[in-house]
Amino acid sequence: MLLSLHPRFATAILSGAKTVELRRQRVAVAPGTPVVIYATSPVMALLGTARITAVDTATPAQVWNRHRKACGITRAEYRAYMDGASQASALLLDSPRPLAQAVPLSHLRRTGTFHPPQSYRYLDTDALQHLVAGHEAADELLTRVSALQQPARGRSTTSTRPTRTVSAPHSGSSMRSGTLLTTVPAP
Repeated sequence: MLLSLHPRFATAILSGAKTVELRRQRVAVAPGTPVVIYATSPVMALLGTARITAVDTATPAQVWNRHRKACGITRAEYRAYMDGASQASALLLDSPRPLAQAVPLSHLRRTGTFHPPQSYRYLDTDALQHLVAGHEAADELLTRVSALQQPARGRSTTSTRPTRTVSAPHSGSSMRSGTLLTTVPAP
């Protein structure tokens, strides 16, 4: 998963200070999914990786009550962000690691018309490899994503929330954007 974040939040996740990322809609992603972190303007680069350990989807008030200490924002910022939302998702993250060298947007666009997602995008290994090919951080990033696909030792990768599998529309591309409807259980 390629996750777009404001630089403030990308840095906080990669330092370990922020362990929950918030979204205004349901996010269907399996626990154990590797995350590639893209920092938006003015940074505009891939900065590092993390892993999703669980997704908690509930009302905005419930998500705030359960995760406020780990989401890295004030209550006022949370209320402004969630204004008008009927549900919220908390992506619980672990294993944050910054890349030794950021991969800038200019490199990601060198072979095509890559556009960073507004929120997130599912990205398969071949597409990621194509995007970062030739960059100094390519091997580090691809090796890390592969290693993150393995469950953390001694840590459950199942969610306590009811789940069901939902197929996402596929546009024929190895990258697809979209909002999915439910959480997906670990295999």
